[in-house]
Amino acid sequence: MKICVISFDFWQYDAHIVHVLQKMGIDAHHINLGAYQHKNLAARIKNAFSKVFLKKNLKKQQRQQLILDSLKKFGKQDQILVINPEQIDREYHLEIKKYTSRYIAYLYDSLARNPAEHVLDLFDKIFSFDKNDSEKHGFELITNYNYLPESQYNKNTKYDLVYLASFDERLLVLYKILEKIENFGLKYFYVIVGKKTWKKQVSGKTAANRTYTRKRIQHKEIPKYYQQGKVILDLVRENQYGLSFRIFEAMALKKKVITNNATIAEYDFYNPKNILILKDDLSNIEKSFFGSDYEDLPKEIYEKYTLNNWVKTVFELQ
Repeated sequence: MKICVISFDFWQYDAHIVHVLQKMGIDAHHINLGAYQHKNLAARIKNAFSKVFLKKNLKKQQRQQLILDSLKKFGKQDQILVINPEQIDREYHLEIKKYTSRYIAYLYDSLARNPAEHVLDLFDKIFSFDKNDSEKHGFELITNYNYLPESQYNKNTKYDLVYLASFDERLLVLYKILEKIENFGLKYFYVIVGKKTWKKQVSGKTAANRTYTRKRIQHKEIPKYYQQGKVILDLVRENQYGLSFRIFEAMALKKKVITNNATIAEYDFYNPKNILILKDDLSNIEKSFFGSDYEDLPKEIYEKYTLNNWVKTVFELQ
């Protein structure tokens, strides 16, 4: 069987899908558009000029052409999975679809945040991590996946709370939570990634227990950050109802979670002793949550959310 995964894999989560497929003996390929770079400075300048004056993004066109060039090399595929397909123009989807008999999509952003209605009719099946979108549009609901090996519970951690995320509006909530953490006499650590983080660096926000950086954290380093904390903070953006990868990283690392995503209570792995769902006013954050130990999940529930199970479900493998 031949399977190709097409995605903008900026954080290298999607590469795990291909790796698992290959371990199953499947001829699997990954076309990672997020890794595409301009060949040189001249190409970068040309693209900038084109976007400003011609309203054409040459880099986007070249990325999309890369898909077709790669598929010509790989040949006909039994299945092609496109993750977040809204980033590819319809005309390219029509060409990509010619290379497979089963064309499927996975949406791990809500349609409210990333509209994709202009291409959804092209797919044989659509999976979504968003319950609202799945109910409204008839998508098959599937969560993100647990890609890490299962760890042993460790109660001796350096920090009580750890947070790793992009620079955005969630910082306002973060700072309010940290005030409470400090009042409890607890320790925290966070890393904020993004182009605008220089503002915080200039204002003196960077310290031993906090980092603002323009440099993206290497994917393999993410678990190392989370292993330092007893509780992982999960703050979702507005109009996001699906579960982030933090939830599944916490599951594998046996970490408790504080989250503002209320939909988590609807899943079978939800345990209020492990997961605290924030009230809007943050009034339910209590020191006692940090003092109790993590409770193991039943094995059958844990296995349900592993990447192996995800791959078998999406690609209809036995």
